[in-house]
Amino acid sequence: MGFFYAPIEYVRPWKVVSLAAGIELLVLGSIYTPAPDWDISISFIMALCTYFTAPCSLRAVLERRWLQLPFALVSTWVSVDGCYALYWHFKDPAALHLMRTANAPASLALYGICGIIWLHRGSLVSLAHQAGAVLFHWRTTQVRPNKSMRRARYPRR
Repeated sequence: MGFFYAPIEYVRPWKVVSLAAGIELLVLGSIYTPAPDWDISISFIMALCTYFTAPCSLRAVLERRWLQLPFALVSTWVSVDGCYALYWHFKDPAALHLMRTANAPASLALYGICGIIWLHRGSLVSLAHQAGAVLFHWRTTQVRPNKSMRRARYPRR
């Protein structure tokens, strides 16, 4: 089993729309935030790297695919810090030196969030069905205290 998802997973409409919305927020942030290291180009580069690798990295960890862990770690580093460092090394090394330590934790958090969002392999309808089934199963299997349990927990004096 390969590390990356099948190509169909990367062109699902709900994933592409969520990627576009995320890129739009990043671009707006680069315009309205006075950070010296946040521009439109790096927003696209990091978002696309994250789109292709975050769910695969998260799945490798969640499913305990230990042989894929090196790929997951390298792809996480490339998406979170590698492409950022390479871009700013050539564009403005001073900005890289100034902002690299501040960028890494924020980018890693966003990487994890995006991995969770894009983890599902399937359509949005199948995601809704599976989420509904999980919620229904969770609600029906909860232990509800009955009278005997209440008496055992709170005995009369």
